[in-house]
Amino acid sequence: MFDLKGRTALVTGAGSGIGRAIAVSLAGRGCNLALADVNEAGLAETAQPLAGTVRVTRHRLDVADREAVAAFPETVAAAHGGLDLLVNNAGVAMAGTFAQVSEADFEWLIEVNFWGVVRMTRAFLPMLQAVPEARIVNLSSLYGLIAPPGQTAYAASKFAVRGFSQALAHELAGGTVGVTVVHPGGVATSIADSARATAALSAEELERGRRIANSLLTMPPARAGDIIVRGVERRRRRIIIGNDAKIASLIERLMPVSYWGVLSRLKGERM
Repeated sequence: MFDLKGRTALVTGAGSGIGRAIAVSLAGRGCNLALADVNEAGLAETAQPLAGTVRVTRHRLDVADREAVAAFPETVAAAHGGLDLLVNNAGVAMAGTFAQVSEADFEWLIEVNFWGVVRMTRAFLPMLQAVPEARIVNLSSLYGLIAPPGQTAYAASKFAVRGFSQALAHELAGGTVGVTVVHPGGVATSIADSARATAALSAEELERGRRIANSLLTMPPARAGDIIVRGVERRRRRIIIGNDAKIASLIERLMPVSYWGVLSRLKGERM
């Protein structure tokens, strides 16, 4: 087991959702926390009940900000002395088809979801390699396993996180830093409600899309966070969360070209 007690973890996107749940689960195991998010109010809500149980620091950070990420290891080192676990959880969503999403919006999403992971990993890898054992946890998605219509930008970013994580794990194999990639299915976070909307979508289309998306987000974040942390303790290379993600992954492997037709029918039956 990768014992988390007394270690220090950095969690991005810790102000809500899965990031908050991971932080709570880590704190319950005695792990000190550096919590990062662009949402300072959300960070305060995450940190407040954990204060006094473990050492917790809050840091406003936009993972798409190259300079801020490059300077962040110095801040974490000053606050905690070192780092044992990096959880790259921060992510955003975008509503609309490829034809509807502007190049600027597509780039914005990739900057956060993919380049944020790459830059945080590059910035903190030396610190992680300075301790006897450490781990990097990168949040991909169900849409890093399958690629539905209307998710060109999001799926591209999450497939990229998956490929990056797998290649990095192979490069670091035999060393002191392990890599875990996580594929959550329908976790009940606010990601659908907070997704950026393209101007090409009408208000009615946007609301309908959000209703459909939210109907598929059913797993409590606390459960997802605990599954992730238990997987980290067991040094798992890949964690798939939820029966929806497991079933979709299996169908995609069996039918790599035609899986979407099967999944669409299954989704229609559930709805």
